[in-house]
Amino acid sequence: MHEKDRHRVILSAVQDRSLVTVVDLCALTGASEATIRRDINTLDDQKCLRRVRGGAEAIATKPFVGLAGRPFSVNETMNIAEKQAIAAAAVELCDDGEPIIINGGTTTFQMVHPLASRRMQVFTNSFPIAEHLLKNTGNTVMLSGGIIYREQNIVLSPFENDVTRNFYAKRMFMGAQGIGPLGLMEQDPLLIQAEHKLIGQAEELIVLVDSTKFANRSSLVLCPLERIDTIITDEGIDDRTAAMLEAADISLIVAPIGTAQKEEAAS
Repeated sequence: MHEKDRHRVILSAVQDRSLVTVVDLCALTGASEATIRRDINTLDDQKCLRRVRGGAEAIATKPFVGLAGRPFSVNETMNIAEKQAIAAAAVELCDDGEPIIINGGTTTFQMVHPLASRRMQVFTNSFPIAEHLLKNTGNTVMLSGGIIYREQNIVLSPFENDVTRNFYAKRMFMGAQGIGPLGLMEQDPLLIQAEHKLIGQAEELIVLVDSTKFANRSSLVLCPLERIDTIITDEGIDDRTAAMLEAADISLIVAPIGTAQKEEAAS
């Protein structure tokens, strides 16, 4: 890769992530660490970025404010075996031809693999989910419109009259930042606004969360427990939490982790 091309890649990565390491840039460009360090020095001299220990950071802030919470790229590496088991159990609830909504998230993303053998009508606000389903399955995919939030890899619309209002779903599948006695919790008001619209278009609300989410709390409640029809989680859920869900008349599905998934999680 020529120097000018490397510089374009480096600047693109820095603007996307704000802070990027030399190792990351080597992987993106195929160049050596020594070459990348020289490129960073050059771009720092040109005031295109700021050199920091082990990498580079953006000088200017992003044009759009990001959403609260961890990026998709970080969340997708956590509790992967549990998420795969939960997602497989979620797809088992679906019948071919059904219209469904899949909200963006790393647990819901794992639904794309078992959906490869299905023929569904899928509405989603997630770029990774839409892209994977289009490339690797025969499902019909509709993507919502709006502003793209890169770190979470989702599309959110600030408008009331967007395409969401025209889609009916038998079921909506979604994750959450946390779950407690007051209901589902999220960190960002814009995310909650968008999810309220999606929930209103589905007959059933099915929440996919690994058991660690029952200990998480946030300052914002998305919806009360009574609005949830089914929760799918893993074997880590405790008896007290299960009793709380039963008291709220929520169907509970505990997805066992398969042998292969357990070996992967342990490795």
